[in-house]
Amino acid sequence: MEAEESSAMLLQHVHSALVRQVLLCRGDTPLVYARTVIPATTIQGAQRRYANMGTRPLGAMLFADRTMRRESVQVALLPISHVAHQYAESDEDVWGRRSVFRVSDRPILVSEYFLPELLRQNDE
Repeated sequence: MEAEESSAMLLQHVHSALVRQVLLCRGDTPLVYARTVIPATTIQGAQRRYANMGTRPLGAMLFADRTMRRESVQVALLPISHVAHQYAESDEDVWGRRSVFRVSDRPILVSEYFLPELLRQNDE
């Protein structure tokens, strides 16, 4: 978990987290890079199911959780130094959105970055 992600979740001194990364593609073309950060402190007790979701969609789990509360959506820029920037296949800025979801008042950070090819797909 990166320091900036900890800050977004209002966490201090928490460095251990489960990180789930997903690349959504059209054929072989990456269109969206998604990153979920679940602090180790979140996946305790009843929330342990988030550590064992396998291929289940995170959104379905979150929105079925009656304790879930979503904070505001933030605009986010994928740092050029981030390893996922390789999927942009250019030096263009990669913008996205992110939200902190609270399950039983514990944070989960969900970020989705829209790769430049996604915008080009819509222009065709």
